[in-house]
Amino acid sequence: MRIAELHQQPDWVLTIVADDGRIGRFDVTPYLEYEAFDELRDHEEFMKVINGGYVIEWECGADLSADTIEARWQVVGTVASKAYA
Repeated sequence: MRIAELHQQPDWVLTIVADDGRIGRFDVTPYLEYEAFDELRDHEEFMKVINGGYVIEWECGADLSADTIEARWQVVGTVASKAYA
């Protein structure tokens, strides 16, 4: 999976659009207990997420692969057009 779009939500959830048009929600809160994600407990730091296509990363150095996201996200819909195909 390649991440086509990434949108931060205020509740430590990311809304993600995959390159195949699937839309999903990924909850980051379970990762906040790990040292690498400590800084993301600060909402302002969480909002500084960067879409790298096959990885998302934050300025603090924390990152998650698209494979990890795909394995644990909740698919909530699809994009109506084939814009991401």
